[in-house]
Amino acid sequence: MSIALYMDENVPVPITNKLRQRDVDVLRTQEDNHQNTPDPIILDRATDLQRVVFTQDEDFLAIANSRQQAEVNFSGVIYAHQQNVTFGDCIRDLEIVAKVSEPEDLVNRVQYLPL
Repeated sequence: MSIALYMDENVPVPITNKLRQRDVDVLRTQEDNHQNTPDPIILDRATDLQRVVFTQDEDFLAIANSRQQAEVNFSGVIYAHQQNVTFGDCIRDLEIVAKVSEPEDLVNRVQYLPL
């Protein structure tokens, strides 16, 4: 089984499009009618959908950390700082994580890119 991704609304569309071309299951918040939704609700929505959030928003790191400390389950977060990873590296690493990981591998975890 592979991981399905839930793309934060600030993730550039070309990343989503390239991942789809590589057969990665991706859903954008905008496609799920959750644009302009607060980050904690985005993380809850991703968890409800059994998807891992991909974001470049540092606020998700604080939210994930808070949930880890409070032992509140979430499906996982993959984070890449906008200045520390190229589009190509981001796409490659997301494809690897999505295709070789199991959903339970990222539960309650934050995975940083680049790998």
